[in-house]
Amino acid sequence: MTVKQGGAYMSDKYDLIVIGGGPGGLAAAELAAAKKKRVLIIEKDGWGGTCTHRGCIPTKALLTCSKFYSDLKKLKRVGVNIGNAAVDFPAMKKHQQQIVKIAALGAQKSLTDAGVEFRQGMGEIVSPHEVRFTDSSAQSRILMTDHILIAWGSQPQILAGLQTSERILTSDDILGMATLPSAMIIVGGSFIGVEYATVFAELGVKVILVELLDHILPLEDEEAADFLNQELARQGIAVHTSTKLVSLKESAGGVVMQVEKNGEATEMRAACALLCTGRKPLLHVEQLDKLGMDYTKAGIKVDENMMTTVRGIYAAGDVTGGMMLAHRAARQAKVAVERMFGDGDYAYQENFIPSVVYSHPQIARVGYTPRRAREEGLNIEIVKSNYSANIIARAELMGQGFVKVVFHQDKIIGAVIVGDHAADLLSPLALAVSNELTRKQLACWVIPHPTLSEIMNFPD
Repeated sequence: MTVKQGGAYMSDKYDLIVIGGGPGGLAAAELAAAKKKRVLIIEKDGWGGTCTHRGCIPTKALLTCSKFYSDLKKLKRVGVNIGNAAVDFPAMKKHQQQIVKIAALGAQKSLTDAGVEFRQGMGEIVSPHEVRFTDSSAQSRILMTDHILIAWGSQPQILAGLQTSERILTSDDILGMATLPSAMIIVGGSFIGVEYATVFAELGVKVILVELLDHILPLEDEEAADFLNQELARQGIAVHTSTKLVSLKESAGGVVMQVEKNGEATEMRAACALLCTGRKPLLHVEQLDKLGMDYTKAGIKVDENMMTTVRGIYAAGDVTGGMMLAHRAARQAKVAVERMFGDGDYAYQENFIPSVVYSHPQIARVGYTPRRAREEGLNIEIVKSNYSANIIARAELMGQGFVKVVFHQDKIIGAVIVGDHAADLLSPLALAVSNELTRKQLACWVIPHPTLSEIMNFPD
């Protein structure tokens, strides 16, 4: 039976209902539809999820704007004089919003083209085969399904004792900022904090970056993190590591933060503060408890097939914890769909998931870092090449950078790139790591000349 709902028809019975329209949910719905399954995806906010509306897409749009402005300083070195350039932040925000709109519409078009039913509203799991859908007019009905995929996503994690306000913002809130502050304190030296530090510093904001640990980017290769730390300082960012936040409050015309370092108390002031202290899974615990599903505050427990402890219900993406990356969510979702419908074309291995810090310069990595390999007792060889030896990097004034490849028993097991375009350069190395290519196979690549890619011309 089908019933008219919101101008379209909704079925009583589906092969798969996906709850959450972010990268994981979208990937699952489209793959299941390609398998000729009847699929419904439910999203309560905007199509594309956090990535499209509050994460990947809007931040990268702003990073592009800030890099354009920052790169103007280089032009005089190559004989281009552009006069007095200035930041038009409202115009940058307009560009950002246009890119977000394009991405969101693209997500909807992909669903339509794939033949997926999609609805805006709330999806509540009633049982392993029942979902209550509630639309914007508060009308609800129970839908039946063979399988359910949870793709609830994540939300900003706020340190105990802190409260957000007009001047104390999360990474979700900051995108609503209409004007540039004169100075900003960023709490947290993870990739989110570092990326926002890059944006605002390049646009002329005085940035103070505070990190509790003894170095920024604790998950990255130490050499890469140290390199970027020096670059941030060169860009005028005041980086304070091994610094404990004691209090953060609004004050007249700004914020005041008390910190402690080496036993000494210090006060810092700025126009506003940005909390970049991580994200946490968005867990609807009342539903999970009712289902008897295993979870912790770190995320829903899943097996290698992305199945939860309740048969027939799967989970993918940020809600499972771990690295909160859009492409990781998509891969997990595809694994779940393959398993729920009896196929096996997609496998999930955390070690093969690449990650990028979109600072300037960028840091990109995949597989083992040297430190992790040594901690696991692997006998490794490291091959390194520098941007300074690449003619395109020099011609385009890219500055310093490097590529570092980790080999074990003659096979590539990891790679780290620091420098301009690191994110794009990483893809062939990610493919090499996932296919366990040998050093000789890498040496057989024929790379066009002259290109930045020649930095990956490794000897056999």
